[in-house]
Amino acid sequence: MTWVVGLTGGIGSGKSAVADLFAAQGIAVVDTDAIAHELTAPGGAAMPAIRAGFGDGVVAADGALDRAAMRAIVFTDPAAKKRLEAILHPLIRTESERRIAAASSPYVILMVPLLVESGSYRERVNRIAVVDCREATQVARVMSRNGLPRAEVERILAAQATRAERLAAADDVIDNDGDIAALPPRVGHLHGDYLALARQFG
Repeated sequence: MTWVVGLTGGIGSGKSAVADLFAAQGIAVVDTDAIAHELTAPGGAAMPAIRAGFGDGVVAADGALDRAAMRAIVFTDPAAKKRLEAILHPLIRTESERRIAAASSPYVILMVPLLVESGSYRERVNRIAVVDCREATQVARVMSRNGLPRAEVERILAAQATRAERLAAADDVIDNDGDIAALPPRVGHLHGDYLALARQFG
């Protein structure tokens, strides 16, 4: 049985940077966001069901999901969000489990942006690591990175778990509010802990 660490954090917290540092240690990273992108790319396995459920208006000319069109729908219609999740989540779960089973590293990082919100991931991981920073830092990073207006970023944040909720679910907290140079030693320390835990309980 593979020992799995669930890695999460709010938008702009630096999850990808942390995941890259674990990958640099030779640890397999299974990224549910990347899987979702594959499923909704041209020819992706989720696209026939999405087209059937939402119509051609959410399908781009190349056959991929039109993310902006879908975002506009699910942000204003909770029922539509649930319909989309009912299509994507089982496919993401199946593929992530396949990748975890195929991994050869001592443990696996399962990166799930909405791990705290989804609930069902808690029983799939042995430990939860949360990448944490202040909300103001998240907003500034996402505005800079994605070119989104502040109101749009704040709306995305409001749809996610609060910082307090994520911290309450965390077994380990990775502070990423300051100097990026502080991250590698923090991740290196956790990597050592996870190797020991995987040997003990894996």
